[in-house]
Order: sequence, then structure tokens, then C-alpha cells
Amino acid sequence: MKFSDRPEVRAGDDATWDKAEAALMEATEAAGLETILNPGEGAFYGPKLEFVLRDAIGRDWQCGTLQMDFVLPERLDAEYVAEDGVRKRPVMLHRAILGSLERWIGIVIEQYSGRMPPWLSPVQVVVAAITDQANDYAETVAAAAAAAGLRVHTDIRNEKIGYKIREHSTAKVPFILAVGGREAEAGTVALRRLGSDGQTILDYEEAMRQLALESCPPDLKTGNA
Repeated sequence: MKFSDRPEVRAGDDATWDKAEAALMEATEAAGLETILNPGEGAFYGPKLEFVLRDAIGRDWQCGTLQMDFVLPERLDAEYVAEDGVRKRPVMLHRAILGSLERWIGIVIEQYSGRMPPWLSPVQVVVAAITDQANDYAETVAAAAAAAGLRVHTDIRNEKIGYKIREHSTAKVPFILAVGGREAEAGTVALRRLGSDGQTILDYEEAMRQLALESCPPDLKTGNA
């Protein structure tokens, strides 16, 4: 995390900048955050914190930022009425949680080499029919997956199951559920996880419970907000 102080070209006088920089530094210290000084890289209206991430190949990217702005409220003549009824000048905080969304998505894709964790994968589950006779059952399983909150795709194309598995594995889909006549009769699915050569036979409702849990964002698994 970088602390970027006043640039050479800026708005506001030195007294205002002294106050803004001191306030932001005090806030970081109160939060127990360690910062690296980034001289002269603040915004023209105030100092800022830069949250810099290092990607999978060692490049640094500025992502989230927070700026402390005493200048623009003054120029806008912004005021608010405090609890004591006195009109006061606010302090403006400019915040970008991720920075550029496109930059953030690029970093995430590169970090995972396209193999997203299940909670982040655009398609979490593919239900692949082995034969045409299993198409209706595949749709039933897919509907159960969707009802469990999973992002699911149904593959009932007239292709061999090996071809389907290779294609969806190359697309880095975390879970593939293969279903044929045997599975339709027993109410089961053949679960294949990305990166595994084997498969597990499960009751399809139990499979939905397992995959829904495995596909939860980490904070939801632990119950944290």
C-alpha cells in the first residue's frame, strides 16, 4: 500500500495539504496499516492511498485508491448542518475499490491462468448427456443445479461424451456431470472435477448440495460478512 503525497502541480495551499496529509496518515496508523511513501503522486486535489497488487508474472498494478480531499468541497462551497446546528465544510473521500474493472479482471484471469476457483467461474457446472435418451434427465439435473444457485450449462449435443469432457475441461469448467441411461434410472450423476482423471458417482441431489457448498465464496463458507 502506497501513501502518495502532494504533486508539484496541485490545487489548494500548503496549509490545506498539510492538514489533508496528516489526517490520512493518522487514519492509516489508527487502522494499523503499513504504507510505503510514494512522493509527489497524489491527486491534484489531495493525498491518496494506492493499493498495489503484484500479478502472477511479477508486475505491479495500481488497483484500489482512496483520496482525502479538502480542496474540492471548498471550491464547490459544499456545506452540511452538524448535530449542533452549525454549518460546516465536509471532507470529500474519493474511493475506487478495484480501480479499473477491466484491469482487475485481467489481473484475476492471469493470476488463475484462466482456471477460476468454482465461486468465481462464469460457468460452474456442465451437465453433459452421454446419449440422446438421457437428454431429459440432463435437463432435470441442470434445473436442480440452477435451483441450488449454481451457474450451469446443459450439453445435449450429438457428440461423444469424451469430446464433451475434453472441450469443457479445456474451457476450465470446475465440475462436469455426465449422465446417461444408467444415471437416469438410478437418479445419480458421474461427477468429474477439473484436473482429475477419475469420477465419483453420487445421488444427484447430494451432488447439488456438495457443489453448492464448494462453489460458495470463501466468506460465505465461513459465515463472515
